[in-house]
Parts: sequence; structure tokens; C-alpha cells
Amino acid sequence: MTEKIRTNAVPSWCSGCFNFQILAGVQQFLEEQLKKGKKKSDFAIATGIGCHAKIFDYLDLPGINTLHGRVPPTCIGIKLAKPDLNVIGFSGDGDGYAEGLEHTIHAARYNSDFKYFIHNNQVFALTLGEPTPTTEKGFTDASTPSGVKIQPINPIKIMLSAGATFVARISAEVKQVKEIIDEASKHKGFAFIEIIQPCLIFHNDTGYKERFYNLQQAGHDKSNLKEAMQKADEFDYSAKEGKIPLGVFYQTRKETFEEIMLNFKYKV
Repeated sequence: MTEKIRTNAVPSWCSGCFNFQILAGVQQFLEEQLKKGKKKSDFAIATGIGCHAKIFDYLDLPGINTLHGRVPPTCIGIKLAKPDLNVIGFSGDGDGYAEGLEHTIHAARYNSDFKYFIHNNQVFALTLGEPTPTTEKGFTDASTPSGVKIQPINPIKIMLSAGATFVARISAEVKQVKEIIDEASKHKGFAFIEIIQPCLIFHNDTGYKERFYNLQQAGHDKSNLKEAMQKADEFDYSAKEGKIPLGVFYQTRKETFEEIMLNFKYKV
């Protein structure tokens, strides 16, 4: 009998939240893995603090709902302790780009072998819509009534610069989530996947859907770092016009942090 992936917890996300689609895509992937002979004990998850983190309550998997911004070091610790585990981390843009940006960068630099999903709706949704490091210029809320004045960061460029060996961006649709986690799970090394999603309550009218296009369908060479950087420049997280690339920007194979550390021998 196949193990059950979903818990009995009733989701508390807002009605229609795109996190439901992310959950469904991850669930489909995991159920498929169980049918192929994997066990729930072959996986581990870590989540931070934010709306994204509720996924921890809905997936019946070993793991840690950790501190704000500390998903990457938690995943690295799990992977070092049990290298055979398939480790998946989930963060929001506040969790992964504000409190946890330094950890996100170093996970890419280390090339630790886990898969890291950032649910990016460009606001701190759990605390009522304050701007995050990826919020566009001009955005207003109760905490920033005169509008955001500072240019947002470009996480794709940061990850490419930091040495991530798998860098992707997708939209929050079940099919895309399932396909990208399938692809990322076969990658040996740090896989960074940003999921662009609206927040229906605090950041809904983004107009992004009509601007999306698929990198792979457009013939992008994901082995070319320079080309990946050029594609990352096409969307700066603030512009109201222009195409927004989705898909795998870059993929390469390098020695992982775990391979380095577990093969390291101290000199006496």
C-alpha cells in the first residue's frame, strides 16, 4: 500500500492562494516517487517563517520548520548528517531574500545538494503586505505609504553569480511545479527554483502572466552562463513592461559540498 503524503491538517491559506498549486505539484512529484519504490523516510523538508511555511503542516515528511531565514543551513545540516536523503527546502521572498539572503548565497556557493524553492509574491504576506527585497519600485502599503523607492534585487543574477549549479524560475502552476521538481531532483548539487506568484490579498495585480515565456521553448542554452546572465537581465522585478523568462537559466555539474566534506581527511 502506497504511503499517504498529505496530512489531515486543514490548509489555512487564503482561498485561491497559489500556494495550493505549489503544494499540489510537490505532492504529485512525491506520490510518483513513492509509486517508484521510494519511501517517505527517503525525503526531508525544511521551511522557514511565512505563508510558504504552512506547507510543512500539509506534507507528512520528516523535517524541520526552522527559524526565519535559516532554511539553507538547516538543509545543509540535514544533508551532511544523512547524505542519502532527498532534501527539499521552502522559503518565501521575505524568508529567503531578507532575513536569509546571506544563507541563500552561501548555499549556492557551497553547492550543497538540496533543492530550494522560493515562493516569491514580492511582499511579506503573512504580516500584511510589507515590501520585501524583490518588491517593485512604487509599491505602496500601510508601512510604505509614499511607495518603495529602492530598486529590487535580482535573485536569479545573485544565484548565478554565487555559483549555483541549477537556477530556474517558474510560475505557480501545478504542472510547472511538478515538471521543475522532477528535473531538479535529478540534479546533483544545489538547485535554486524561484516561483513567481501573486498574493491575492496584498499583491495581486502584477500583470505578469501575459509577459511570461519559456526559455527552453525559445532555444536557450542552459549550459551557457553568460547567456543565462543575459536572460536574467530581461526582468528586473520592477519594470511594468517586457518579457519575463521562465524555465532553467543555467545548469552545470560541480563537486558538491557534501562530496568535499565527506571525503575530506584531516592531517594529523
